[in-house]
Amino acid sequence: MNELTKGLTNLRSLRAAIRDLTLEQAESSLLKLQAAVEEKRAQAAEIEQAEQERRARIAKYKELIKQEGITAEELTAIIGAAPSSIRKKREPRPAKYKYTDETGQERTWTGQGRTPRVIQKALDKGASLASFEI
Repeated sequence: MNELTKGLTNLRSLRAAIRDLTLEQAESSLLKLQAAVEEKRAQAAEIEQAEQERRARIAKYKELIKQEGITAEELTAIIGAAPSSIRKKREPRPAKYKYTDETGQERTWTGQGRTPRVIQKALDKGASLASFEI
């Protein structure tokens, strides 16, 4: 929640904020806030109306499909299956670099992601990345 939202939703903060305002300035601010709230209400009503119309159309189409005797399998065959939202797992990349870590084990790195500490230290000392290539 940002500071403005905190101030607008807390009565004590509002009182402190309008303490330095004149009555006319406070009333002007109130009118502007009321106008903004009315716009927000109208926007919410439009969204709700659109959703109700959408639900009514869906109900109408369901009834029409039911009257025509179309099965779910036929409908799926006509329209086609919905695209899968599950992403395929990509193949792991082959290692491009080989290095020996602090414990003496040989390790590999694909070149993606964070540079391993051992390689980064060597690069900082002036070594080239090509010296680690497999």
